[in-house]
Amino acid sequence: MVVKFSIATTEKWKDKDPVTEWHNIVAFGKLAEICSEYLKKGSLVYVEGKIQTRSWDDKEGKKRFKTEILINTMKMLDKKKGNGKGEHDADGDEEAPF
Repeated sequence: MVVKFSIATTEKWKDKDPVTEWHNIVAFGKLAEICSEYLKKGSLVYVEGKIQTRSWDDKEGKKRFKTEILINTMKMLDKKKGNGKGEHDADGDEEAPF
């Protein structure tokens, strides 16, 4: 299974406007299943992985590039609804803790 989604990071300074960047995230296997089931729009999440840029030629023959983060670790930072417990985490090497 493969799941692709975007996350935003925002840097804030006292004397400047905030700067937000969007990052393309790709997860595979069990980690992809966990991401698709538990992450929703607006979820707070920590991801870790490697950056990969790929290229292709579009229909007009123009070279296109896309940079993605292929994640191997993901931690959900939102508080779990219902029982009030805090952080949950999952990575590509372990079973889901839920």
